[in-house]
Amino acid sequence: MHSAFLFIELGGIILGLGVLGALALRAGISPIPLYLLAGLAFGTGGILPLATSEEFIAVGAELGVVLLLLVLGLEYSAGELVTSLRGNARGGLVDLLLNAAPGAVAALLLGWGPIAAVAMAGVTYATSSGITAKVLSDLGWIGNRETPVVLSLLVFEDLTMALYLPVLTAILAGVSLLGGAVTVAVALAAVSVVLLIALRYGRVIEAFVASPNSEVLLLKVVGLALLVAGVAQQLQVSAAVGAFLVGIALSGELAHEARALLSPIRDLFAAVFFVFFGLQTDPAAILPMAGIAALLAVISMATKLGTGVYAARRAGIARAGQLRAGVALIPRGEFNIVIAGLAVAAGVHPDLGPLAAGYVLILAAFGPLAARLLQPLIDFAVRRTSPEAPAS
Repeated sequence: MHSAFLFIELGGIILGLGVLGALALRAGISPIPLYLLAGLAFGTGGILPLATSEEFIAVGAELGVVLLLLVLGLEYSAGELVTSLRGNARGGLVDLLLNAAPGAVAALLLGWGPIAAVAMAGVTYATSSGITAKVLSDLGWIGNRETPVVLSLLVFEDLTMALYLPVLTAILAGVSLLGGAVTVAVALAAVSVVLLIALRYGRVIEAFVASPNSEVLLLKVVGLALLVAGVAQQLQVSAAVGAFLVGIALSGELAHEARALLSPIRDLFAAVFFVFFGLQTDPAAILPMAGIAALLAVISMATKLGTGVYAARRAGIARAGQLRAGVALIPRGEFNIVIAGLAVAAGVHPDLGPLAAGYVLILAAFGPLAARLLQPLIDFAVRRTSPEAPAS
């Protein structure tokens, strides 16, 4: 009987997502905001909270992030990633300074104290790799010249998170400086080892994964990605980083075949991820902090846009690409909620959770919409400011 209700709930959710996706296609917008609203409707405090399927959806959401980053990694080689990271290290530092500051300053102005400031700095800093990957795919921006810049910033952020999360956890738990340093060292070593394997032994990995049978190829790629993602997460590194590095270790025709096989599965679990994000948010808890969340979101839109423009300009990208890079970095999502959850569980401040949830929800919904709706404005701005444009 339990499984019957589980199937009914899951069937209704997935069918509903299909209907919402069709409506989004007809309206010419990203389906992500509609998926988030669906999650709000069926989550805590929603119209009809789910009874049996939330645990399954939680696992599916984690799979969605892993698959999104795995497929994104398949678009690039390890050499391209390293070159891009080297070239955009300064952009990564600007990203950190510009986007961690609003959260830290907000917490201090609200009188929440320095520990809350450290937590809120992480909430406002990290772009959602999952949502940005989906936006790049949906809008056909993956082949654009600015996309490697965006990816290098995302990887820089995830590597920064590999340092930040152990430090934050140690601060919240009152762990000694030595204990926190050991955790950070382990996280750094894990990332370095995986990246080294991807760079030096990519051919060996390809030979192991390759198969003339699509079923075997799919099982090997997904199994390897999940295995590496799990090990990475166990070592305090983002599971998304692990999956992304598996993707970049594969190249050529093998990567092309893997992308074709993985794309439908990725889209299914990505939709589940966005629903789960909404399920975790109680609309009633957000309302008292909605004004502050909206103000913080507006500031963060400006700082992320500035980050993208700066990094893309340094890479020699034209104006349109600079603006697209900035817009692609706007969404917040999985990391931000995890950080807020850690702080709330440690009892930092009762309003931190609702503020972070409202802030992330605004940017998770507006980011994809901005990318879709602002494209005509980007084109117009480029024409107006182009030296070749006729004088008006």
